[in-house]
Amino acid sequence: MADDSTYRITSEDPGADGAPVLGERDGGVLRLTLNRPDRLNAWTPQMAERMFALLREADADPQVRAIVITGAGRAFCAGADMEALSGISGARLEVDGRSMALPATLRKPVVAAINGPAAGVGLALALFCDVRFAAGDAKLTTSFSRRGLVAEYGVAWQLPRLVGQGRALDLLLSSRVVLGEEALRMGMVDFSLPREEVLAEALSYAGTLAAECSPRSMATIKDQVLRAQEGGLDAAADEAAGLMADAFASDDFAEGIGSYLEKRPPRFLGLGAQE
Repeated sequence: MADDSTYRITSEDPGADGAPVLGERDGGVLRLTLNRPDRLNAWTPQMAERMFALLREADADPQVRAIVITGAGRAFCAGADMEALSGISGARLEVDGRSMALPATLRKPVVAAINGPAAGVGLALALFCDVRFAAGDAKLTTSFSRRGLVAEYGVAWQLPRLVGQGRALDLLLSSRVVLGEEALRMGMVDFSLPREEVLAEALSYAGTLAAECSPRSMATIKDQVLRAQEGGLDAAADEAAGLMADAFASDDFAEGIGSYLEKRPPRFLGLGAQE
């Protein structure tokens, strides 16, 4: 990718205007925008292919330190494109069940800016981001049970970890709509704001991560949290002890302490493809 602090992906790349996902980097923050506003950004295989390709590229690009995902127009993602789904009714479709969890497995922080409705697969994408900002009036729904489907894309694993088993079952069984304000109270999102402030605040938050936090520290922390959910406290504590020893010996620790004592912004190196 380019070394410029700001760029828009070129016309032959996935971020071109009219493409299903737009990509634009400002400094260390890459903004990915679901770009089917006339269809409330309904999810298609083409959108999935471009989104996942851009996420993997961003994880390998040392210029990218944080990622924000949002939707064009008045929606985040209204779920799968119903017209596309209508053509497969009665057929057995093979699905990559792990695909939507990709944001959680990247080394770099991924922030969801839920600017409007998020349903089904769109909500799943947001749930697997690391931090979620939502419009207070955004309508959120799992929707699966009302379409004759199941809890897709690992949502049955992720949602109870955010809101608890009882609330997760409520949301999955009923597919009821909750607004962003209620989603904040139950822990499904982390921040609830007026709609017009959501993207700006998410970008500002990601900008702080990009400018002030060690990419290597954030990558390690994401990995720790993900694996600790399946292990016990003793295993997590023992692992942390070894990681702490490595961190104390790292260049990033020296830079973090030095920048604090010298009262200047830190100059952490970015994460490249081979690190």
